[in-house]
Amino acid sequence: APEQIKALRAEKSSPILDKLKALLDARVATTPPKSLLGKAVSYALKQWDRLVVYLEDGRLRPDNNLAENAIRPFAVGRKNWLFSGHPRGADASATLYTLIETAKANGLEPYRYLRYLFEHLPA
Repeated sequence: APEQIKALRAEKSSPILDKLKALLDARVATTPPKSLLGKAVSYALKQWDRLVVYLEDGRLRPDNNLAENAIRPFAVGRKNWLFSGHPRGADASATLYTLIETAKANGLEPYRYLRYLFEHLPA
């Protein structure tokens, strides 16, 4: 349940993130800002609020694996598809993938969903 997840994160994740934040705060003052480490520390601190927001709501995930896994087939296959050799083909491909992944995300079978759309949408 979301409340249990939130409580577990408060117990387990929050102390670790507090230590990481303290380390970043200490490093920002001692690390040259244009160095790779300085840029990484600065970036992490600028993104901190976005990083820890998942602690506040047990329904949120601490990663974007769902989104990455949804676009993986598209990313892997894009070089192999002949119809994506033109920007309009790429747009058509992206639109089709969006419809398929939307169907999956809503528990629908993609083929039946697309068939329904094509049969019921205006021409």
